Amino acid sequence: MSETKKTTAEELNEVHAIKQAKDFWGRFSKPITYIGGLVILLAGGYLVYKNFFSGPKELKATEAMTQAQAYYAKDSLDLALNGDGASAGFLKIIKTYSGTTAANLAHYYAGSIYLRKLDYKNAIAQLEDFSTGATQIQSAAWRMLGDAYMSTDKKEKGAEFYEKAGKLNDKDEYTSSENLFRAAMAYEVAGKKEKAADLLKVLKEKYPKTQTGGLADKYLARLGVVNND
Repeated sequence: MSETKKTTAEELNEVHAIKQAKDFWGRFSKPITYIGGLVILLAGGYLVYKNFFSGPKELKATEAMTQAQAYYAKDSLDLALNGDGASAGFLKIIKTYSGTTAANLAHYYAGSIYLRKLDYKNAIAQLEDFSTGATQIQSAAWRMLGDAYMSTDKKEKGAEFYEKAGKLNDKDEYTSSENLFRAAMAYEVAGKKEKAADLLKVLKEKYPKTQTGGLADKYLARLGVVNND
């Protein structure tokens, strides 16, 4: 069992995914959360002022987010999460302004922080409470959930979230192909080789020009699937 995990981890590293199976999140969670956070801030701010300007609770929540986001951007994760005494952190914003757009965004930020702190239980709790209609951001949240679950004993659950992330924003060839590849490798780790093969076939057919798509035949062969092209 351990040998399979080691092999999978090494091959994921070959396509710039991870270094070890135990830290699937390591190389990608930080760029995702920074990029995702920026998009969320812009999209979230637009929605707040367009749809909720007359709502005082929403406005107060948005104002409270400013300093927490600033700390997050500076990598001051503890201050972003817990506040500095004068300004609220994401956890307090979630509690105080429950039901607001800002509180929803705070779940995303808090989840990404816990993931980087290797606190997978809290990362999962926060990210599962986050939802958005913005497919790029929801896909990033599901990918982080995949990272968190893969770092626990729930490997199949992690694979499922990678798969969801890969299929949600499928017009983005780069991220979708990376997520589907992660899902395939994770299913293999979880012992679901048929599922892994099915996703590799999708990857090969849908994203043949991507790096992971080009490697699909190699991994299919490893799973014992013969190329009949």
